[in-house]
Formats: sequence, structure tokens, C-alpha cells
Amino acid sequence: MLANLHNADIPQPVLDVIARLRELGHAVYLVGGCVRDMVRKVHPKDFDVATSALPEEVQRAFRKVIPTGIQHGTVTVLQGTTHVEVTTFRSEGDYLDGRRPSSVAFERDIVKDLSRRDFTINAMAYNPLDRDLVDPFGGQSDLQAHLIRCVGSAFERFSEDGLRPMRAVRFSAVLGFSLDPDTHAAIPATLGVFRKVALERVREELVKLLLSSRAEGGLLLLADTGLLDVFLPEVAGASADEARLARAAVQAAPQDIEIRMAALLADLVDRARARDIGLRLKFPNKSADLIALLVENAKLETRLWDTDPALRRLLARVSLANLPALLSLARARVQARAPDQLSALEQLCTRLEALAAAKPPLVPKELALTGGDIMATLGVGPSPIVGEATRFLMESVLDDPSLNTTEALKRQLQTWHSARSTS
Repeated sequence: MLANLHNADIPQPVLDVIARLRELGHAVYLVGGCVRDMVRKVHPKDFDVATSALPEEVQRAFRKVIPTGIQHGTVTVLQGTTHVEVTTFRSEGDYLDGRRPSSVAFERDIVKDLSRRDFTINAMAYNPLDRDLVDPFGGQSDLQAHLIRCVGSAFERFSEDGLRPMRAVRFSAVLGFSLDPDTHAAIPATLGVFRKVALERVREELVKLLLSSRAEGGLLLLADTGLLDVFLPEVAGASADEARLARAAVQAAPQDIEIRMAALLADLVDRARARDIGLRLKFPNKSADLIALLVENAKLETRLWDTDPALRRLLARVSLANLPALLSLARARVQARAPDQLSALEQLCTRLEALAAAKPPLVPKELALTGGDIMATLGVGPSPIVGEATRFLMESVLDDPSLNTTEALKRQLQTWHSARSTS
């Protein structure tokens, strides 16, 4: 595994920062997730540098430095167009609120810095110039064993930061690793600390879990550890069979967060509750609305024999832009719940796609008559009857899109108005 580190493709600006700090006599390493990923032969998204140099010493060492989190020892060095985050080795005081340390102390020892980290696979440091790997807690061994294990006492790590149990489950899902028994056992025991975590942070971890290729197993682990009951009791409270089918639908769905959230909720809650859940978990309003819309219309297998007008009304409710997401959700649900209906569902999907391709009028602005045209035809000014007429015309063209011409709609409107006046 060391060979993977030695052969890793580390950006030159990062190497330049390491070389400069080393030249000035400071200890300096790559740390955390980038080391974990390089050992796994995965190219890191970010390269974080840790050093014995104090923040002011880092600032003096480079021409362009941004004090991004200087109170916590972090500055950002600008190397051309590359931003390199550099953090001074540090230890942390007690976590009094289950979220953040009460104090930070700068250290000269990399092992002290690594000892404050969450999991052994994230508690390794590597100097690419010296080819020196510091792994005091067995991160390499745990990577080989496909194991998520806390640094030191799992109970203490989870009591410090309530989000760490969620991160443990997320890493398990994303990496396909198992939880170390002590790490697993510490999660139910520290749920009180997890309850203090802001739901924005919980949502970020949930999204990463749901978008992983092993979301089904991650959701099961969330349920088994009690985490799910804290932030998604609607799912945690489902029957064992319904929960299993919901997890299977998520796994079968494309890796799109709104579709996977809808797959999780579609058979467990209604549209209103789905939207409430999205907002509670701090999804953007647009995402919460889409999740709710998909949940409401997910059960396409119940519409296999719908007429074309009925399906056009469905398109009007969903919108053409959201049709691909709805079809993906429907396929995932049926694959999980009733795979013998997949062939019939595909026929319905083909019908919906053909109806959508014909671009029928689905909203009032697509009518061949404007509001002004309606008023002129009826000889009225702005009044409630204009809205009634518009709704009538929309129903007419949803039944028969060929009516959407100026003359045809005027005839429809005059007939409707005459019948309305004599009734």
C-alpha cells in the first residue's frame, strides 16, 4: 500500500508548499482524507497540508495567503490558481456542546494532531518528499481490512462530535467497509449527542450516503444503530418489509438525490409529509417541492390502463421537465416491489414519452387564446369568468390537443358560454 502513496499524482503547487515549509525547518505532511484516498489508489478531491509551523510562520513563508480560519490554525496559500489549505498541528479542548471543541492548542507533534481525528483511516499523515508515512493508529491495516474504527475510544470520539456516528455510517456505505464492533456499539450509546447536531450537517452526510453505490446497506445501518429514528422517524417506524422495499427502491434508482429521496419516501408518506421532511432536513425549497411531487405521482403501475387524456393531465401536473425523474422513480419502485410488472410499466413509460414528444398544451400560456382573447370573445372585462373559461379551455385541449387553434377554441368558448348562460 505504500507503493500507492509513492506513486500518487500530487499536484505540483501542493508539493511546492510542502517543500517551502520543509526548507524553513518545519515538519509538514499531507493529512486526512487525501492520504486515505491515495493509499486506496483513488485520486483525492482535496489535498490538506498540516505543519508544525504556526499560522504567522506560514503567512511569512508565502507571498499570497488568505487567513481563512486562522483562529483554528488554518490559512490558504495561493500558488498560482491553486489554493492549498495549510493547518498547524493542533490538539483540542473538551467538546462541551457535542459539536466543537472549547479550545484549540497548537502543537509541534504530528501524532498529537492525528490523535484528535475521528477514524483511523483518516488519521494518517504522509510527507511525499521524504516518503514518510505516519500511521500511529493502524489506518493502513483498517483500510486493508475494510474497517471503520474510531481513533481511541469510540464512545469518547462520538461524545465529542455528535456528527461522527453519521460519518461512520456514511463512510461504511461509500467505501463498502464494515463498522468495528466497538465503533458500532458506541453509536446507540451516544444518540443524545447526535440529537444536538444541526440538521444541515446531518443532511450533508445523508446525501453522500444516498448517492453512494451502497445506499441500501447504509440505510440499513442507519436503522440498526438508531440514527435513522432521530432524523427520519417516518422511515424508521415503517414495518420491516416496507423499510426493506424502500431501501431496495433507493438502490435501484439513479444516483440523483431528489429521485433517491422520493424512492425512500414514496410508499411511506404522502406528498405533504414528504415536503415537510425535505424542509425539515434543510433541503432547498425547490428540492423539497420536487421530492413531494415525485412522491405524489410515483405509483405509475396503478395507471397502466389510463386513457391518453388522463396521462396528459398527469403530464400537466408533473411538467415535461420532471417526467424523466418520475419515470426513473417508477422503474426503481417497480423493480424493488413488483418486478413482474416492469414490462407493462415500460409500455406506459413509452406512451408517456410519446405524448410528451407531441408537446401538447399543458399550461394556460400554451393555449392558442390569451386572456385578452378570451375577454374579447366573451365581451367581458377582467373578472372571475376569465379564469373559469381558461380552466374550461385547458380541460378541452387536454382531452383533445388538436383543438388548440384560435378558431377552434373560440368556438369551444362560445358554446361553453352559451350553455353557462342558459343553465
